[in-house]
Amino acid sequence: MAFDKRLLDVVACPLCKGKLKLDEEKQELCCHFDKLAYPIRGDIPVMLPDEARKMDLDEVLP
Repeated sequence: MAFDKRLLDVVACPLCKGKLKLDEEKQELCCHFDKLAYPIRGDIPVMLPDEARKMDLDEVLP
């Protein structure tokens, strides 16, 4: 089983309430505004800011 991409329509960043982008390779949901990447563990996104990884500048810029 994999992360259900339909969840991207309803899940939002817990800090800014903005849209998240799925990074399938890293299994993370990324908020480019806050520069945080939330892990997906066992196909379930962990939407806790304390669990998020700070994204590098090269990951944030297009």
